[in-house]
Amino acid sequence: MTILVFLDPAHPAGRLADAATPTILATDQGVTRGDGVFESLLAIDGVPRKIQAHLARLAVSARTMDLTIPSAATWQAAITTALTAYAATAASPATDVPATDDGGSGPAGAAAAASSAGGSAPAEDQCVVKLIATRGPEGGNSPTAWVTVSAVSPSLAVQREKGLAVMLLERGYDSDLAARAPWLLMGAKTLSYAVNMAALRHAHSQGADDVIFTSSDELVLEGPTSSVLLAHISDDSGVPVKRLITPHLDTGILPGTTQGALFAAAKAAGWELGYGPVTPADLLDADAVWLISSLRLLAPVNTIDGHEVGAAAIRAELTSELAALLAQTL
Repeated sequence: MTILVFLDPAHPAGRLADAATPTILATDQGVTRGDGVFESLLAIDGVPRKIQAHLARLAVSARTMDLTIPSAATWQAAITTALTAYAATAASPATDVPATDDGGSGPAGAAAAASSAGGSAPAEDQCVVKLIATRGPEGGNSPTAWVTVSAVSPSLAVQREKGLAVMLLERGYDSDLAARAPWLLMGAKTLSYAVNMAALRHAHSQGADDVIFTSSDELVLEGPTSSVLLAHISDDSGVPVKRLITPHLDTGILPGTTQGALFAAAKAAGWELGYGPVTPADLLDADAVWLISSLRLLAPVNTIDGHEVGAAAIRAELTSELAALLAQTL
């Protein structure tokens, strides 16, 4: 089941439409060129999580692309309409494929399972809210914007519970490119995800679940649909010191809303925080590594290119601790 609501000036609260009926023009530049922006966020018990952070990132992405989109208040009204309609029809049999982070299911997502790990709430209380805005039909000056609400894929719970086999893939540019070439829109969440999806398909064909991109000068960037975190645990005169690290944004990666929320919670809990640069060797030397995103939440990385990350017991302990902190932000 998917609920579709268009942002329409004639309908201040949004216009409900049939998601099973074609409603986007064939000439829409979001379809023909991937010219648009989007956000995906989790809603629990009908309440969208980190909505201000997602709306702020959507606005930044749009400004980066010189794209005019509706106001935050207009998006919020449409989101409310969509979530209300979803709740009213949630008891109906699902007819659509549940939304996923990666557009498909790799080896770790082949089976369905329910889990409370990774900072998640019970699956029946969750849904996925997607915000999409395009430049509109070719030759016009009227952006198209809509909201969808759909179920969360059970495969995401599997990834949180079982962990991931990840492979490193070069993204094809050096870590300084974002500053030299702003027209490449690095750091914006655009609809042009063909390369990201191709990377995931390649990983699946090689028996891996997901990907961590690296730059040509061998720095860790991000996953195709996630941010990268790593943890180091050290001893200071018998007192454990826990440090959580993520690659810095200067490399042109997307600022992670869920990573930011977890960092704030971890800092309040006494963790030290660090921001890149991070190398592949740093990942393999870490006590634990995770991929984190708004839908998947916190998924531990078991192996990178076939090499185990840390010790399984420590990885599980740290995942449990951080998942509990992340759950406080949901």
